[in-house]
Amino acid sequence: MCGRYILVQKLEKLEARYNANAVPGLEFNPSYNISPGKTSLIISTDAPDKITPAVFGLTPFWAKKEMYLFNARAEGDRNKANDPNFKGAKDIINKPSFRKPIRTQRCLVPADAFIEGTTEEGLSKPFLVFLKNKQRPFSFAGIYDDWLNPETGETIRSFSIITTTANELLQKIPHHRSPVILTPYQEKKWLSSKTALTDITDMLNAFDANLMDAYPISDKIKSPKNDDASLIKAVGSNLNPDNEINIKDSLHRQGFGRNNRHF
Repeated sequence: MCGRYILVQKLEKLEARYNANAVPGLEFNPSYNISPGKTSLIISTDAPDKITPAVFGLTPFWAKKEMYLFNARAEGDRNKANDPNFKGAKDIINKPSFRKPIRTQRCLVPADAFIEGTTEEGLSKPFLVFLKNKQRPFSFAGIYDDWLNPETGETIRSFSIITTTANELLQKIPHHRSPVILTPYQEKKWLSSKTALTDITDMLNAFDANLMDAYPISDKIKSPKNDDASLIKAVGSNLNPDNEINIKDSLHRQGFGRNNRHF
């Protein structure tokens, strides 16, 4: 699953990257530890030229209370064993919480990196996972919904990140799932209302592990209250050390800590 991720880009860079404008009055606080319940940024099908705030953790429109469904399995109820070689149907289209959003309420979720723990120990043994070659920000495949809070009358937009089978890098951690990461070409198709559902589900695959890297970080990431650059400092070696690229300086300019050796 993907329950924590990082976004520290300046709004100006996000606007240029996505050819979209931040909605008026948007207050964005860069974060090294975006966790369920926190507000982050999305670009949605109903406003593909806007960068808007939304809560990480989807609440279906029909829910009686907030639910924070932060991940949506591409396979739905299939592949319960999380077989990385699974080739069956993408049953997300039939899940009550997701069958409407996957058809008409999709979004891009900008991120600079994400955090995964091991399957057995979770965030007690976390790894920072990122794309090589300065691919920041990249986009998770997301879905969103709008929920009316019956107590306050406020409409809350929230989102889930879609997950799929683990690629070779995630298996090294080892972790049993991968978030779906879209290429820039796929992003436009993902947001288009004209894209056929079969083409949408065809995108729900693991990203190329050769284009990714990861390294272990402190378990301080477990606490959502912790949110600073020290969280991404490496405490071990990269999992994909070949062709390692030193991108420390560029990340520092975007807000990352200068003391980190790898990311």
